[in-house]
Amino acid sequence: MKDLIAFIATHLVDEPDAVDTLEREEDGTVTVELRVAKEDLGKVIGKQGRTARAMRAVLAAVSAKEDKRSRLEILE
Repeated sequence: MKDLIAFIATHLVDEPDAVDTLEREEDGTVTVELRVAKEDLGKVIGKQGRTARAMRAVLAAVSAKEDKRSRLEILE
């Protein structure tokens, strides 16, 4: 799942080398932390959070297929 989010984020930002993802699993919930350069934060979030919402929807679809819950945290 973290590879999917990293792939999407890498193609959205100006500094793809600064994209970093971390995946943790606790109590059946997978948390994917996404870190990007400060200048690219707006591109990952999108207008009114639309891009972030779309990434969360894709992550939810993948995790539902594996019978898990998921969270996406976008960090600076």
